[in-house]
Amino acid sequence: MKYEAKTVILKDGSTALFRSPEPEDAAAFLDFFGAARAETDFLLSGPMDPLPTVEEELAWIGNSLASPDQLMIACQMDGQIAGNCQISFKPNAKDRHRASLAIALREKYWGRGIGTAMFEELFAAAKERGVTQLELDYIEGNQRGRALYEKMGFQPWGELPNGIRQSDGTVRSLIYMRKALD
Repeated sequence: MKYEAKTVILKDGSTALFRSPEPEDAAAFLDFFGAARAETDFLLSGPMDPLPTVEEELAWIGNSLASPDQLMIACQMDGQIAGNCQISFKPNAKDRHRASLAIALREKYWGRGIGTAMFEELFAAAKERGVTQLELDYIEGNQRGRALYEKMGFQPWGELPNGIRQSDGTVRSLIYMRKALD
């Protein structure tokens, strides 16, 4: 699904370009994911996991753009990918009212309001689609993420003990959150 590009003014007055990823972004996305995984252990893949090849990333971007049930938004700042987010809509009649969200930001862009702005865009896309419940999960200990999710109206509803094994061998719970949309 394609996202119409827009410039967003962030809380520090800087600007970011929100747009759909394009096939020519494949290498830049691999750089982004490699750097983001090295900066935090709170993403679902880590430095110990292999990055996709450029060809695999290119196919993934193409599939995302072609899918009626996926919307990905890239945040571009300073000529590079600063973050991305995604909403995955449920296609079946019984769970069509639900969607799952994911977000990742490079550390040097934290605290500028990008996450809040990205969530607002995902909320608008969900409402347009008729979604009434949004869901996400995060790794126990991710206090920055949890604070953002709670600020955006998400509430915890469940926990999978030992759901994640960190790169240092520590096991952590996976925390599930939901938000009802009006």
